[in-house]
Amino acid sequence: MTGREYDAADIEVLEFDASVRSRMGMFFGVGRGDPRLPVRVLCAVARHALHPATGVAAEHTLHSVVEITGDLGFTVVMDQPHAWGGSDTATPALGYYDSLLGPEWWLPAAVAALSERVTVDMWSAGRGFTQDLAGIRPLSGPRRYDAGEGSGTKVAFALDPAYVGPDFVLPADLEDLDLHGPYCAAPPGSGRVLIRDLRPGSAGREVVHH
Repeated sequence: MTGREYDAADIEVLEFDASVRSRMGMFFGVGRGDPRLPVRVLCAVARHALHPATGVAAEHTLHSVVEITGDLGFTVVMDQPHAWGGSDTATPALGYYDSLLGPEWWLPAAVAALSERVTVDMWSAGRGFTQDLAGIRPLSGPRRYDAGEGSGTKVAFALDPAYVGPDFVLPADLEDLDLHGPYCAAPPGSGRVLIRDLRPGSAGREVVHH
């Protein structure tokens, strides 16, 4: 007696945000409710800032600041050089669901999928674009604003307890975070990540990781 053959009907195709929410272990190594999840989520964003996609910058070259604003909220700012800075009419390429977060920042995008609200800012050559997201789905298209000097990206996350669990609290131990992982073979560079805890009682404690 033979069993039913496997065919295309057995393949479940999930959209990016649904995949992150249902298969967190694929993105963060642990699942919902695991006490290690808060560390893994924070490290995912900070680690990606040190090891961006090759089209963004070389490993260990970006300067980034991560600020923990609450048990479920944090912001990352990266001095990402933007290729669209040359022309006054140039705009960023859109990524997931026409958001400002594209596959070059897939781990921050995965964290966005676990969030209630996300705000993304990108700026270069005096032009900035901002966009509000519900999870990783845009609430509207990018809005332009006058930006200052330099080039960079800022992403503010407000995590959703419905996805990360009611006991989720971002870590207070900032010294022992692993921002390189087992596969980092790049030599040390000028890049760094400053992590600052702005929650009440933390006294603005900060740690620099290279």
